[in-house]
Amino acid sequence: MKTKRNAFISIDNINFGEAAGSVYYGPDEKQVISDIKVGITHLLPIDNPSIADLFELNSLKINPISKSGLMAVLLHKISLDKDQFPWDIVELAEPADINTSITVCISDPDTMLEEIKISAYPIIKIKLGFDGDEKVVEGLENITGKVIRIDANGGWSPERAEEMIYYLSNCGVELVEQPTSIEFIREWKNIKGKSKALLFVDEGLNNLNDYYRYADFVDGVNIKLSKSGGIIAAKDICRQAKKNKLKVMLGCMVESSIGISQAVYLSSMADYFDLDGPILLKNNISSDIVYNREKIYVDSNIIGGPKIDEKYLES
Repeated sequence: MKTKRNAFISIDNINFGEAAGSVYYGPDEKQVISDIKVGITHLLPIDNPSIADLFELNSLKINPISKSGLMAVLLHKISLDKDQFPWDIVELAEPADINTSITVCISDPDTMLEEIKISAYPIIKIKLGFDGDEKVVEGLENITGKVIRIDANGGWSPERAEEMIYYLSNCGVELVEQPTSIEFIREWKNIKGKSKALLFVDEGLNNLNDYYRYADFVDGVNIKLSKSGGIIAAKDICRQAKKNKLKVMLGCMVESSIGISQAVYLSSMADYFDLDGPILLKNNISSDIVYNREKIYVDSNIIGGPKIDEKYLES
């Protein structure tokens, strides 16, 4: 089992950001920390930060994981200084109606199906792309009362993807993420629009240039703010997707509610949410973004951003 450590950035233990990398896609921990230090050097001379400083940080040449964490802490500092909600700072509507999916990871097919059946969550994202796919899909026919979404993580060939999506659509699956690796995305034109299940790109979508390359082949985009570098760049992708009438999903890494906070602020521009990162942790270190099963709420104390609970700061 691979493990990772997320990096937290704070200003006087009041404002926080989180840099949540990926053990599979990088960057490694050393690079994340190194680029955070570059960003801190950039931010230190700023006495009274403003939204202009968010845009300047957005143009800084560092990896997007580190940049997203820095973006969060800077946004939260501005929010506190101006006594405004974070979403107001970046001219977004108040978060509302955020209903996240919960992930069922690849394991024994019978175990997966039982987990889906007994889950208290009404929206389930199932990981596929392994030799038990058929058994899981067959079992879905006997599951009711759940919204089902599929993430193949690029595990299918184009031919296999076309076949699987046909069957999944007949099972009432709402959407399918990343049916093949990104190198085959042009083949998705043979799948898009031929089933009721919407087709979403995830891996390979990091910035607006990526969006322009892939938009013609998909029904929607899964935007992870850690991968895009934070709320400024992610908002640009959302705006363009809406202009092109594509659907927007906001996703996350394995991260706390500090890490997903920017996605929550951006939620008014999204159609779907896959923000179960904090649910998957043994302890969610912050309570200012509240989970009530699939529903996500923002606490009234959110000005200045979510805080790390003191017991975790002391440890």
